[in-house]
Amino acid sequence: MSSGRRACLIALGLCCLIVIGCESSSSSATATPAGQSKWKVACTTGMVADVVREVGGPHVEILQLMGEGVDPHLYKASPGDVRILETADLICYSGLHLEGKLADTLSRLSRRKLTCALAEHLPKDRLLQSDAEGSFPDPHVWFDVSLWSETIEPVRATLEKLDPAHAAEFAERATKYREELSKLHAECIEKLAAIPKARRVLVTAHDAFRYFGRAYDIEVKAIQGISTEGEAGVKQINELVTFISEHEIKSVFTESSISERNMQSLIEGCGQRGHQVARGGELFSDAMGKAGTPEGTYIGMVRHNVEKIAAGLK
Repeated sequence: MSSGRRACLIALGLCCLIVIGCESSSSSATATPAGQSKWKVACTTGMVADVVREVGGPHVEILQLMGEGVDPHLYKASPGDVRILETADLICYSGLHLEGKLADTLSRLSRRKLTCALAEHLPKDRLLQSDAEGSFPDPHVWFDVSLWSETIEPVRATLEKLDPAHAAEFAERATKYREELSKLHAECIEKLAAIPKARRVLVTAHDAFRYFGRAYDIEVKAIQGISTEGEAGVKQINELVTFISEHEIKSVFTESSISERNMQSLIEGCGQRGHQVARGGELFSDAMGKAGTPEGTYIGMVRHNVEKIAAGLK
């Protein structure tokens, strides 16, 4: 064999080795878009963002649209929000009509982008209906910790689709977070069971706590319905004033994302009936607390609410 032919064969062999090496390297790497070290995940509410953050860990960058004190029922996307949704690698939202005014945008984007509507993966037989006609499910599923923990699996599965290279890590983090929520659920049961049965009546600004009531054996009354889009009428407030006065309810609770105007009318109405009702404190309902505080996490938010309710109703 000529020296020239030997040189060509050696060069060809080296090229094959380089190609094989590149293929092996690329198959084990996370194919994040160029210039990114993490996947960009757009999340609507804090509750959704917290699940994604816990499961995705260091591999995701959370772009949360709705912060503290924001009512998702009334939220309208800004041009900046639309850009975030358009450029995100993954969109995660609660679903079940919670993000009312944003629903059309999310539905449109889901036809061409990877999305995960967490609550829409929950077992249908565990969902409460919004009204007697069953128009649509009550979207406030996170108030039953055991039910909300079932959104961990669809998040894990979606992140695996996005980033298969880290599937094992996502599974491990999902298992750990599920265990934490199981402990939190047991903690809620224990603390709320200490409230005397006759006093387990939770009066709030809008009807967001029905899953909470079912999970922890609390009767729930509210000024407004499931959504905050409609205004509470005088008749609704007067009926609730009568109920509170007759049952001698000692405390009512405001919500961080809802105006206190209706609750103030309720308290004044009870006073006119000769029944003094106290403010049991502010609860987090459709939005979590400020980022960086305990209440800015799902677990911290739930603990805050349970402690306020237990103290206010005892």
